[in-house]
Formats: sequence, C-alpha cells, structure tokens
Amino acid sequence: MRYFIEFSYKGTHYHGWQIQENANSVQNEINKALKIICRTEIETIGSGRTDTGVHASQQFLHFDIETPITHIQDFIYKINSLLPHDIAIYKIVEVKPDHHARFDAVSRSYQYHIHQIKNPFLIEFSYFFPIPLDVDLMNKAAEKLIGEKDFSSFSKTHTDVATFICEITEAFWKTDGEKITFFISANRFLRGMVRAIVGTLLDVGTKKISIQKFEKIIESKNRKNAGRNVPAEGLFLTRIKYKSEIENLLN
Repeated sequence: MRYFIEFSYKGTHYHGWQIQENANSVQNEINKALKIICRTEIETIGSGRTDTGVHASQQFLHFDIETPITHIQDFIYKINSLLPHDIAIYKIVEVKPDHHARFDAVSRSYQYHIHQIKNPFLIEFSYFFPIPLDVDLMNKAAEKLIGEKDFSSFSKTHTDVATFICEITEAFWKTDGEKITFFISANRFLRGMVRAIVGTLLDVGTKKISIQKFEKIIESKNRKNAGRNVPAEGLFLTRIKYKSEIENLLN
C-alpha cells in the first residue's frame, strides 16, 4: 500500500527536510515516528528538499507499507503525538502504487517574507530589511524570470543536477503595510534558487543594479554575477501541485 502524507513544519531547528549525517532533519523525525507506529522501518520520499532553516506550510511525502491503515484519523493523532511541536501531519491518503510524491509534482510554490519595521513577533518567520525598496522596480525585474530558462545564475555551485533549466510560471511582490512578500512558482527549483533570486531582486529594489543588469545576470548563467542568498528564515514552501489524478485524491 502507498500513502501520501500532507504536513508542515517550522524549519528553524532543522537542517532541512532531507536526512543527513550528524544533523537532525524533518525527514528523520517523521521516519522515527512512523517506525514506532508501524513497527517496521519506513522509507519516506518527499516532494523535494528544503534547506536548513527553511519552513514549509505545505509539503508532501509518500511511503509504502504492507498492512493497510484502517483508522486514518487515529493514525494521524498518534503520529502527531510522537512528532515535535514544530512538525504537524494534516492528511494521509491512499494512492496508487506508482504515484510518486516527487516525480508526479507538476509545480511548487514558495513565498519569501520581508518586514521593514523591527517586529519581535516576526523573528524566525521573516527577514528584517529596513532599507527602503522600490517594489515597482522589483516587480518589473521579476517579470524577466517568467518562462523556461537556464537559471544557473541563481543555483548553488557544485550541485548534482542534470539540468539548470526551470520553467517559472509566476514571480511577483506584494506589499501589506510593513511587510513585503515575494511569490514564485515553477515546475522545479534549484538549490538555493529562491533565496538567490530574492537577494538579487533586493539589489534592484535598492537601485544597486538596474533591471537591464538583472536580465544580463540571468543570461550570464554565472552565480558570481547574482546577489547574495538572503537568510533562510523568510522562506516558505507553500504549495505542491500534482497532476489531476493525484490532486483529486488529495482534495
């Protein structure tokens, strides 16, 4: 039997989603809880990885188990009682044996949150950036991201991927009082991609670089030309969209 799990987490105290040596991860905590409940080793496959300190308001994984889960709500209650307070399971759904949490995802969406007035209640969830920003300029620059392109300029170097080509379907900023949020969706993302894009767009917003320069940075396919990676605390994975057959099961 194969099941999808929908969950969220606050990434502050984790070294990302994926299991790694000598560091705790969200995947490690979920695997431990599943092992206790299922009384066997469970291998989970996530929809994608997130870096250290990055949050997820929506994330999915799948796992296989020989015995069907007969009481889903009891299962959810038990696993949540075993998980730390900063990881929450919302839904467990039986899917077909060939449905895959990672490879069947058709798009992923992120938000990056910035606040410009010091606010202790936004610590760990938003990046404090008090320098004035021209959001209109940042939105005009963000339009240059739309489409299928090579985004090497915004990827971590020495990363093991077959291609740096991604298709970005939306990229824009919205203001809400003291808060500014960047919204971006694509079929896939490279490691560090969103944080590097945001860092470079902030250079546009502070008029350190022009929109034309931003476009040339994309075309250069060189990470050294782009801006810095902004801190992880402002970044949220917010939506995983699947092909319709799986979406119908999850909704």
